[in-house]
Amino acid sequence: MKFIIKVILTGLFIAVLSNFMKGIHVPGLLASIVVALVLAVLNAVVKPILILLTLPVTIVTLGLFLLVINAAMVLLCAEIVDGFKVDSFWYALLFSILVSLFQSLVFGTSVEKRQNRN
Repeated sequence: MKFIIKVILTGLFIAVLSNFMKGIHVPGLLASIVVALVLAVLNAVVKPILILLTLPVTIVTLGLFLLVINAAMVLLCAEIVDGFKVDSFWYALLFSILVSLFQSLVFGTSVEKRQNRN
């Protein structure tokens, strides 16, 4: 249930974000929820493999290459989901940073985590 709520909230944020970023195009709310779901699957399956394969580069760049991997996940998602379009790598990079910040702020400060600390 928590996963579904996270996907829906992220999808809502993606819909809002696509209205403010001219380089990100999502046709509707349902498509933005599908984008959030596909991103979650890509981040769970493909991203760890890419991190492992690019570990030397990530170490040399002190972890900054992970931003490139996040942008690549967004671009890959744009290829998979019909209607989701990203104009350039730089929009994908900014989009991935903003979605990551949103998820960190919203899901990083959940009530459950505060209750577990006590």
